[in-house]
Amino acid sequence: MPGTAAVILQPGRERSVLRRHPWVFSGAVAHIRGDPADGDIVDVQDAGGQWLARGYLNRRSQIAVRLLTWDPREEINADFWRRRLQRALEGRAGLLRSPDTTAFRLVHAESDGLPGLIVDRYGEFLVLQSLTLGIERWKGTLVSLLVDLFSPQGIYERSDVDVREKEGLSPVTGSLWGESPPPLVEIRENGLRFRVDVGAGQKTGFYLDQRENRARLAPFSSGAEVLDGFCYTGAFGVYAARYGATRVTFVDSSGPALGLAREHLSLNGIAPDGYEFVEGDVARVLRAFRAAGRRFDLIILDPPKFAPSAQDVPRAARAYKDINLQAFHLLKPGGILFSTSCSGAVSADLFQKILFGAALDAGRDVQILGHLHQGSDHPVALNFPEGTYLKGFICRAL
Repeated sequence: MPGTAAVILQPGRERSVLRRHPWVFSGAVAHIRGDPADGDIVDVQDAGGQWLARGYLNRRSQIAVRLLTWDPREEINADFWRRRLQRALEGRAGLLRSPDTTAFRLVHAESDGLPGLIVDRYGEFLVLQSLTLGIERWKGTLVSLLVDLFSPQGIYERSDVDVREKEGLSPVTGSLWGESPPPLVEIRENGLRFRVDVGAGQKTGFYLDQRENRARLAPFSSGAEVLDGFCYTGAFGVYAARYGATRVTFVDSSGPALGLAREHLSLNGIAPDGYEFVEGDVARVLRAFRAAGRRFDLIILDPPKFAPSAQDVPRAARAYKDINLQAFHLLKPGGILFSTSCSGAVSADLFQKILFGAALDAGRDVQILGHLHQGSDHPVALNFPEGTYLKGFICRAL
């Protein structure tokens, strides 16, 4: 529209916008027409003035504009946000109908056409993350729409992530609407019961993106002695126990998380007395187990993000290799390793090379039986490959 605030791109920098990538980096911007405030909706035009897309602006961020629409007729208003939220909910219709799974991601930011917005469901509560200034400006509208569309018992905010600092925002947590969640919210996942601290737990309380990977333990667990490394509150290990593992060793650096893992066994009808809970640095524990001659049929490694950014990749690669090297030493002949990385800066190809190096140094011949990915409620838009962050392999050590 004539007179609308607009970001004008440098000559030749329109290609990514034409390919519908949702980010415009600051280096691609020639100048800004008008006087929009950071967080305002702006049009994006090429160097010749041709309209390309529309999104929200933030001069403080390296990502100067996050794009919302490539349709010049589509205005960014409450109806726009409603349509996008409805589309995200429709994409999870099967999960929304399932009584066996009551926790999953409802909105996955750019891949749901809602850059900067995360919404997770935990039973009757929603947990919202506002990651960008543009979403912060629309947060009140989004909360009202989520109440209307989902009818939750309450909406809680967990905008306490480092990325907000890059947007010029401070961390925020607390109740946004309705009832505050209890200290632990009980959920069901594939029929299993867990309790989640949505106020202070990792991510928004639970590693929802591993739901489908946890279910893939079924063919490998019966009769197995299992090590669940970086277990957090024990979800992988509880699945293995439910699928018939004879013994599970839970390892994590957090005593309270291990306490909740013990509780989760009991919650699912499994007496925790026959299981082992080890508090400590996982890499050191793995070395100690190797020195003691311990061996396992199935090992799960689900470490935290070792590479927050590209500059951290070399250090992260060494850390990933170390823990997987120890795991290959600890596996019995024919043993199975579930190994994952949630570092978006570490590609699946690089992670496979890291595992190969670890297997080579361990002197083990290893087969890949399957690939692990984030769950279908964490979709990846084809125009946004950066949305792929969780990757992993199911390996057999011969």
